[in-house]
Amino acid sequence: MSDQEEPSPETPGAVEVPYRFDVDSTTAKLHEQWDSLGDGEETGAEVTVAGRLMLRRDQGKIVFGVLQDGTGRIQLFAPAKTTPRFEEFGKLSLGDWIGVTGEVIKTRRGELSIRPSAWTVLATTRRPFPDKWHGISDPDTRYRQRYVDMWVSEDSNRTLRARSRIMSLTRRWLEDREFIEVETPVFHSIASGALARPFSTHHNALGLDLFLRIAPELYLKRLTVGGFERVFEIARVFRNEGISTRHNPEFTMLELYWAYADYTDIMELVEQLVAYLAVEITGSTTLSYDERELDLAAPWRRASMIELIEEHAGLALSIDMDRDELAGIAREHGIEVKDYYGPGKLILEIYEKTTEAELWGPIFVTDYPKEVSPLSREHRTQPGLTERFEAIVAGRELCNAFSELVDPDEQLARFHDQEAERAAGDAEAMGMDLDYIRALEYGLPPTGGLGIGMDRLVMLLTGATTIRDVVLFPTLRPEQDGVAEAPSES
Repeated sequence: MSDQEEPSPETPGAVEVPYRFDVDSTTAKLHEQWDSLGDGEETGAEVTVAGRLMLRRDQGKIVFGVLQDGTGRIQLFAPAKTTPRFEEFGKLSLGDWIGVTGEVIKTRRGELSIRPSAWTVLATTRRPFPDKWHGISDPDTRYRQRYVDMWVSEDSNRTLRARSRIMSLTRRWLEDREFIEVETPVFHSIASGALARPFSTHHNALGLDLFLRIAPELYLKRLTVGGFERVFEIARVFRNEGISTRHNPEFTMLELYWAYADYTDIMELVEQLVAYLAVEITGSTTLSYDERELDLAAPWRRASMIELIEEHAGLALSIDMDRDELAGIAREHGIEVKDYYGPGKLILEIYEKTTEAELWGPIFVTDYPKEVSPLSREHRTQPGLTERFEAIVAGRELCNAFSELVDPDEQLARFHDQEAERAAGDAEAMGMDLDYIRALEYGLPPTGGLGIGMDRLVMLLTGATTIRDVVLFPTLRPEQDGVAEAPSES
């Protein structure tokens, strides 16, 4: 099936369908209740279910079908003697929605089935529907026509339902620890809270240029100033960047802030949360990802960025090294060095080029340079570094966290540094948020903050290797003609 396929030339005329349909069971409940039935046995129990017809096999006096609903599948066993409108039933198209009432039986071959005593069409498919054996072979069509993919691909259906469960479990886990869920603005007047290129828009009534948020961070910390000591948001965020197996322009971020905590407390929270989710979703903290074993049980290793660069690349670097020396090392490793790169940015670039992808993990990479961590508190014992970490799992960043910068004067100076970098050509540098400075002047207690990419967490726990597999409707290039073809007229 391709995304430009023509509607079936045998499309029937409009079928009159009911406005509602009463269902009293699901396929999963039927299997749970009656799978132990003996071969050839009848229950005398009549049920009503609804779903799509996914398979149909005509054997003359009997038509076999498979009905699939949101919970699973069950066979339809339709003899000509007892099935109303038998010939019409035998002409149903794969993909048609039907409602079926009938007795639950098990066939002599041991297949749990419903023997229809009444049935009705609930919706007809006007396009050829792929069968469950072949599915949709073209990946672009799978993502573009997710409404079909979820019916014919068990992996897609399972993954996307697991995503919903992961979100729900995460909320409950945090609420059990007295975190409060909030909603903060999606429209921001200043692009700040993360180092990323924003999407821009305009509000006509106010005559105001706005940005889609790149992170909810600064609003959540305002709430901590306001007395929300444990606060979180599962937020849709938007970054005007490239698309890859790990990046979609809009994605879901869990951000939380915990008053009186620091980045060591956040490390423990992350490893406990991820281990809990792994057990709930997969049954174990040990799983296979991309054909390699991964053990998510706590505790995870902790190591500094500088330590790991030496371990993996054999480079003994320091934040106090001469900038030109660091630039030379960066160039030797094929890194483009820009004029505004200081020692901290160069160390980060070297780490990302030589080390990050080599870390299978899980591991907390700690103590990032202050230059690349404008919202992080300076390290209590190592000047020039910050109390910041990223969790690397399976060679990719899972989360970013730090002891929050609470000094308004230092934060103002960092914002000025960001403005200078933006003027020098860094499109991802943060904007100046003076209202946030004002909030800090009212006092932000010692606080630990965290951002987890929930899409990447779902990828990890479901074994998906591309973000498109865990996003219901990923961003795609327009179809060839800009829109899907119009349906044929009946």
